[in-house]
Amino acid sequence: MEPKTKESPAANGAKKYRRSYRSKLADCPQPDFKSAMSEAGLVIKDAIISDGKLHRFRVEGDKAGSENGWYVLYGDSLPAGAFGCWKRGISETWCGKTDRELTQAQREQNRRRMIEAQKARESEEAKRRQAAWDKALLIWQSLPLAPDSHPYLVKKGVKSHGLRLHKGLLVIPMRDSGGNLHSLQFIDGDGNKRFLSGGRKKGCYFALGTPTESLCIAEGFATAATIYESTGLAVAVAFDAGNLLPVAQALRTKFSVAEIVLCADNDANTPGNPGLTKAREAAAAVGGRLAVPPCAGDFNDFLQGQRNE
Repeated sequence: MEPKTKESPAANGAKKYRRSYRSKLADCPQPDFKSAMSEAGLVIKDAIISDGKLHRFRVEGDKAGSENGWYVLYGDSLPAGAFGCWKRGISETWCGKTDRELTQAQREQNRRRMIEAQKARESEEAKRRQAAWDKALLIWQSLPLAPDSHPYLVKKGVKSHGLRLHKGLLVIPMRDSGGNLHSLQFIDGDGNKRFLSGGRKKGCYFALGTPTESLCIAEGFATAATIYESTGLAVAVAFDAGNLLPVAQALRTKFSVAEIVLCADNDANTPGNPGLTKAREAAAAVGGRLAVPPCAGDFNDFLQGQRNE
């Protein structure tokens, strides 16, 4: 499947926020703007700069040195701005509220400012993505193949399938449907996972095998490798439940007549069973089928249980 050519209310990072805030117009809009940010789960300790330029800041809970939060604030007689977090998928607008009806010129000014803020955000996002792309390629090309004896692979009972090794961590490439590398996932021996900072995840996957009439999609590498080794069917690693739909859509576009099987994680012990819910949504969106483990967990958990009986 992988071409040979050529990462509080918002803490879970899964929900995209698209809200607009209005507050009472004041001579000093920064406190109201900062309050709106806090309400969205973005706490900033530094003073807000209202110069109409994009500013980045560290979001509470992120590692030191990271700046995934951003804001733009115009602080003149008609204060307006926008803020968000790339990592958590937050993007919101804010404007000062006045008891007086805005003139047509003021409304047009607000509209232009929101467009400018959007362009600034997109420009900064493009820079982050390019930096991550460059870093991912540099890291990936320098790494040796990971051995099947890596502790995580042994624990999961699967083979490496072309993964690479970086300072004891398994490294998984994240590619789009054209085979372009965008980011990396790292897994340690205990199964702790992290992504390359700033890298694109949406719609990116790691492919096992070559699709024929059917192909499968699973969340994690161990689950996907289990399915591939057990069935011989091609499997795409989507990396998490929220990425199942984007990956399914990308693969449907690329393999228009293939049968797509969404292999769900059965998160029966988690409220809302997100693994099953997201897999079902993805299957419905691409006219695919749904496969669910008969017990709580993923297909690797199920097979490991069968082996131990």
